[in-house]
Amino acid sequence: MGISALTPPTRAEDVVETLLEFPDNRLLIDLCGEYDRNLAQIEHQMGVHILRRGNRLAVIGDKGAREQAAAVLRALYARLEAGRAVTAGDIEGAIRMGHPMPDTPRAGEQIEMFGSSVELRTRKKPIEPRTEAQKAYVANLFANELGFGIGPAGTGKTYLAVAVGVTMFIGGMVEKIVLSRPAVEAGERLGFLPGDMKEKVDPYMQPLYDALNDFLPAKQVQKLIEEKRIEIAPLAFMRGRTLSNAFVVLDEAQNATTMQMKMFLTRLGEGSRMVITGDRTQVDLPRGVPSGLQDAERILKGVKGVSFNYFTAQDVVRHPLVARIIEAYDRDDTQA
Repeated sequence: MGISALTPPTRAEDVVETLLEFPDNRLLIDLCGEYDRNLAQIEHQMGVHILRRGNRLAVIGDKGAREQAAAVLRALYARLEAGRAVTAGDIEGAIRMGHPMPDTPRAGEQIEMFGSSVELRTRKKPIEPRTEAQKAYVANLFANELGFGIGPAGTGKTYLAVAVGVTMFIGGMVEKIVLSRPAVEAGERLGFLPGDMKEKVDPYMQPLYDALNDFLPAKQVQKLIEEKRIEIAPLAFMRGRTLSNAFVVLDEAQNATTMQMKMFLTRLGEGSRMVITGDRTQVDLPRGVPSGLQDAERILKGVKGVSFNYFTAQDVVRHPLVARIIEAYDRDDTQA
């Protein structure tokens, strides 16, 4: 990749800095970011100090942190060489993913593998898993007909599931996308909301619309919805249907009852893929009503063609404070 690492001619135990040389000064500017903000992010998160010396970067710190930060810088420079941008999220992902080194693209037109990393191609932007758990989740969604993503809010369970669905749809692997959620939050209040049934339930479906609009142009989303090639509907609307050649996502599945979950799972038709996402800590069902997600997890463990992926606060990709909030609540639950 044209990057060389130089170290002062002293004993390894005495070395306190690693020098990285980057031949393309234009790419080096992009690597550093405006006002060196990319370098500042790496310094802050990895506990090192980075100095720029011409077309070289000096990484200063203890050996372990220094080597990890150098590997992250190499990986990000390789992204730029491949014509891909470097954002704050990309830096976060490179750090979390163990600084994967980009390699030769392979594995099809719509999904690309870069060494140990994965990229999903949607119409609006490429999507990359930013933690090892997210990467394993995406791989399982391609490998299995039924996948479960279980963990706290902000870990990308639904977002990545919809991204995989859009990727498969664009690639012709499925003919339609079906997105659903239980409208448990509405309960009996649903009838008091203004408008027809669609207008009543749309507020509860909004996170699914938001994800779609991140991957497809708004006009295309609207057209596909009108053509019923994309459906967004409450779980209750799935009864009696067989969903064939479709990518199906059930979000907030912890709020499905056992009977609703069984009903939904048995909608799976020929040529379809199904993803169930949920957070076991946020069940809104009435007291005493068991969660269908927990029952499905217990009953379907070990069934061929079914995968389970679990997320923790370490996989939260929202504001870093969100991860700390989740960890604090987890500690409180443990002590209770």
